[in-house]
Amino acid sequence: HWQESESENRLDGETASDSESRSEFGGSSTVQTSDDTPEVLNRALSNLSSRWKNWWVRGILTLAMITFFFIIIYLGPMVLMTIVMCVQIKCFHEIITIGYNVYHSYDLPWFRTLSWYFLLCVNYFFYGETVTDYFFTLVQREEPLRILSKYHRFISFALYLTGFCMFVLSLVKKHYRLQFYMFGWTHVTLLIVVTQSHLIIHNLFEGMIWFIVPISCVICNDIMAYMFGFFFGRTPLIKLSPKKTWEGFIGGFFSTVLFGWLLSYVMSGYRCFTCPVEFNNDTNSFTVDCEPSELFQLQEYNIPLVLQSVVGWKTVRMYPFQIHSIALSTFASLIGPFGGFFASGFKRAFKIKDFANTIPGHGGIMDRFDCQYLMATFVNVYIASFIRGPNPSKLIQQFLTLRPDQQLHIFNTLKAHLVDRGILGSLEDA
Repeated sequence: HWQESESENRLDGETASDSESRSEFGGSSTVQTSDDTPEVLNRALSNLSSRWKNWWVRGILTLAMITFFFIIIYLGPMVLMTIVMCVQIKCFHEIITIGYNVYHSYDLPWFRTLSWYFLLCVNYFFYGETVTDYFFTLVQREEPLRILSKYHRFISFALYLTGFCMFVLSLVKKHYRLQFYMFGWTHVTLLIVVTQSHLIIHNLFEGMIWFIVPISCVICNDIMAYMFGFFFGRTPLIKLSPKKTWEGFIGGFFSTVLFGWLLSYVMSGYRCFTCPVEFNNDTNSFTVDCEPSELFQLQEYNIPLVLQSVVGWKTVRMYPFQIHSIALSTFASLIGPFGGFFASGFKRAFKIKDFANTIPGHGGIMDRFDCQYLMATFVNVYIASFIRGPNPSKLIQQFLTLRPDQQLHIFNTLKAHLVDRGILGSLEDA
């Protein structure tokens, strides 16, 4: 519980002007949410203390969520993308609902409709870009899709502009400040939720391993930090999250790095996890079959002299991806939690316990994905910076859509370049 000043009754860090604005917006910003633990668990755990009851509730629901995670992975990329979109919509709903409750904005003209309209516009833009990028051949084959693809950005801008004009027309004199406040709230929510979920899908197309390992590392860090903190925690870590401890933070770090390294070793041996997710035009389905890249081929590495005497080995065989997994798991355990701290600060600002009560013992969907979104951005940037190179198949697809004279010009330019480098001549001699 957080204490408030009885004389001023303000939120933590709130100024006098903030209190006046809050009064203008309709009263107190305090919003209460509570977990709705199933009755069957309440009866089964009735003899335990609240501390251990919460431990068991969180543990049982965590196992259920992990099981669900494995099931959707088994069902394939399309189901994964659908789940990501459903999670995105639910997270958006939770954050927007907090804004409505805090600022009593249910009576604002058109605003609930406009919030969801902007969500639709942003999703149309991002998913349209994804479809054009990854389903290029299918799009070119269907006339309606080809037209939508050609003018996709113009259509997206026109849709957004329509919503913008609707917002301006909805402005009411007595609600100006509140309407602009909620307009900004909606757009920040879109930036945090929709953009990050779009990056998760892009990571998925690079290969299931780029989706599963980062998410698993965040889950592992969350679980192990909680376990170490529960049993050994003594030293508070950060005031934003009073229950977080240094013992949990450090224990979660080492556990996550080891877990990520071992999980990467197991998954790197399977093509279904390492191959990029591609669309097969012949079968109109996704395929994950390829020749594994060097990242997923065992290589021999020399062990540093300092460690040779400790482990007794001079070399070790491992996948190059395992080295990258150390960077991913390190981020998940050292920087990823700051997404959770950010969410904790947000909840403290508005005096709420959780974003919602969707999952007993865990809060809302956003409470479980606050670190995942930050992780998704890092993975996408990491792939673009250190992993991804030009994609020959996409270049060929784009080349085939050009006019014959443009294709001929590119062919002659490429031929001249290869002759200058001596490559084409050697191939003709062979």
